[in-house]
Amino acid sequence: MAPRVGCFLLAVLISASCKVATSSDPMCTEKEANKTYNCENLGLREIPDTLPNTTEFLEFGFNFLPAIQNITFSRLINLIFLDLTRCQINWVHEDTFQNHHQLNTIVLTGNPLIFMAETSLTGPKSLKHLFLTQTGISSLEFIPVHNLENLESLHLGSNCISSINLPENFPTQNLKVLDFQNNAIHYISSKDINALEQATNLSLNFNGNDIKGIEPGAFNSKIFQSLKFGGSLNLSVILKGLQNSTIQSLWLGTFEDTDDQDLTSATFEGLCDMAVESINLQKHHFGGFSPSTFRCFTRLQELDLTATHLTGLPSGIEGMNSLKKLVLNANSFDQLCQINAASFPSLTDLSVKGNRKKLDLGVRCLEKLENLQKLDLSHSDIEASDCCNLQLKNLPHLQYLNLSYNEPLGLEDQAFKECPWLELLDLAFTHLHVKPSQSPFQNLHLLRVLNLSHCLLDTSNRHLLEGLLDLRHLNVQGNHFQDGSLSKTNLLQTVSSLEILILSSCELLSIDQQAFHGLGKMSHLDLSHNSLTGDSMDALSPLKGIYLNLAANNIRIIPSHLLPTLSQQSTINLSHNPLDCTCSNIHFITWYKENLHKLEGSEETVCANPPPLRGVKLSDVKLSCGMTGMGIFFLVVFVFLLIVLLIFSVKFLLRWKYQHI
Repeated sequence: MAPRVGCFLLAVLISASCKVATSSDPMCTEKEANKTYNCENLGLREIPDTLPNTTEFLEFGFNFLPAIQNITFSRLINLIFLDLTRCQINWVHEDTFQNHHQLNTIVLTGNPLIFMAETSLTGPKSLKHLFLTQTGISSLEFIPVHNLENLESLHLGSNCISSINLPENFPTQNLKVLDFQNNAIHYISSKDINALEQATNLSLNFNGNDIKGIEPGAFNSKIFQSLKFGGSLNLSVILKGLQNSTIQSLWLGTFEDTDDQDLTSATFEGLCDMAVESINLQKHHFGGFSPSTFRCFTRLQELDLTATHLTGLPSGIEGMNSLKKLVLNANSFDQLCQINAASFPSLTDLSVKGNRKKLDLGVRCLEKLENLQKLDLSHSDIEASDCCNLQLKNLPHLQYLNLSYNEPLGLEDQAFKECPWLELLDLAFTHLHVKPSQSPFQNLHLLRVLNLSHCLLDTSNRHLLEGLLDLRHLNVQGNHFQDGSLSKTNLLQTVSSLEILILSSCELLSIDQQAFHGLGKMSHLDLSHNSLTGDSMDALSPLKGIYLNLAANNIRIIPSHLLPTLSQQSTINLSHNPLDCTCSNIHFITWYKENLHKLEGSEETVCANPPPLRGVKLSDVKLSCGMTGMGIFFLVVFVFLLIVLLIFSVKFLLRWKYQHI
């Protein structure tokens, strides 16, 4: 297309042609050049020829391969990861992977396996992860044991297995994860567990199996990284069966559709004879909840009581001095004091997230937790007009505080004076009321991360962020600035240590050229989902080597004098902008193609104008903005006529002057 000019004759002199460079896309999606490919759900019956021999990671699920053998993947000898989920595989023949020495992960999930040859898994020198989930296996004898010496994880969930008795000579010395969830296992014998004695720090998953019996002494003197018995109806059977064992993490939670027994003090008697660091009891009901319920919990370091229908914890709980982490999410407390925090004096991590009632913070409810470092009170409908010093009294070591997704909070001056060691503060989606010309964060000299997204902030308060001397990450997404403009004198001027700044969805129309003055340490700037134009890039000139996100703005044309500003950045995202693909933007389009290595989201960086090129990737557009043959012809004619006209004019003037002497 030719740019507009004042004269009609000149308009026909310069013309441009545009065309799209098209190429046939391969069926498989390339994630990393020559290495990683996704060929899922393409109806394939064989490995396509378009896949290079150098492929290392292949996702080939939801295709059709009823049988796999040594010629199926023979060309892809560099495979490291192979996902064959739901490919309707029935047969895995001998030496299928004999040439795949680097293969360490095979995923056969969801295939109705009928036969696996004894040597079907030979070949890989370090096969570490094998997924046989939902394959119809009813006995562990079905699994070929050849070449499993290096196996670290074996996933056998959602099958018909009733016994965990491993085949003779099954190698377990390197096994770290053994997953039996959602099978038909009801009894565990000493022989079953003894077969695993060579494994160290093993994680066993029995979730979804209603374990009704464990042979006494089966777990005696055994050490486990993790045991999961989620969904078991009788926890007392589980805990008695685990006596004299050592377990780092014990998951005993239940599920919504499980009708289990209420938990009482008697349920946990077996826990007194175990060494457990962490227990999860989510979604259970407690019956007769009293201090004695916790009698066998005294050695615990972590306790998760998520969604256990609690309205309060009993006072008088003793001996919980070892507990470091307490999770009370999704319960029904009226006030924070109802958790009786004084019973857990050594807590460093407390979470009361997603409370099902409006939670009143109360006064001094947590003052006995002077060692507390992390506190999550998000999604709990908390509302306070003068937060937060009385509510957070005596928490001098608190480093992480989450008050996001709550009701309006009024922040007083130096609202977090009781928590001077805070490093991360999350107030996202909580409407904040701050008095003009005040900073509620003034004493937080160690704060590094502050999330103020969608807080309905008064962004005209230039003092709002004063005192944040070490702030590195600031998120003010979704807050609006006066007249849609980020002015020269803005609230960012007091946080010169910023490295990451998120200003997305702020309805910005323009940015002053000096708006980011003094923010020379910036490495990441997100300005996406605003209404900025190309002219706003002048404000980015002080920034160098940053990740710059300008996606989903109103950028049509980027003037050539701003291209050096873009060139000095490390990564740029210009996707979802209404970009102009005409000769008026030729300098930017040329720059774009030369700097593809710096650009993110190139698949969504497309033309909006002219209509013939709408939706075409910018990298595929070719513009010819010079003169065509016709244009040159008209230019020659134009110049010739101009010379002739000039000659006649000179002759006429000379003749007229001579006649009037």
